Amino acid sequence: MPRSVNSVASRARRKKVMKMARGYYGARKNVWTVAKNAVEKGLLYSYEGRKQRKRQFRRLWIQRINAGARQHGMSYSALMGKLHAQGIELNRKVLADLAMNHPEAFKAVVDKVK
Repeated sequence: MPRSVNSVASRARRKKVMKMARGYYGARKNVWTVAKNAVEKGLLYSYEGRKQRKRQFRRLWIQRINAGARQHGMSYSALMGKLHAQGIELNRKVLADLAMNHPEAFKAVVDKVK
């Protein structure tokens, strides 16, 4: 009995990877083995990048809250400590938005915890 290979599925799998490699530089876009490695690495980077984006935004929010708090004579850690002590449950994303776009509302929050 002859060997059966599913060439339709193999071709489809390769086409899918080659389509993902479009726009890559040099042999990464048209040589199968190089493109496969580049696409696999790119998928790993994109997975990790989705995790890193969350960390980076948290860092940005903390910097913005700190800058806003220092304008009112308070440090970030003191502000967050007093917010938690008084049971004010505003997350960092909201506080950063207030500090950037609504300084009078942020000032009201700071005055409330002082």
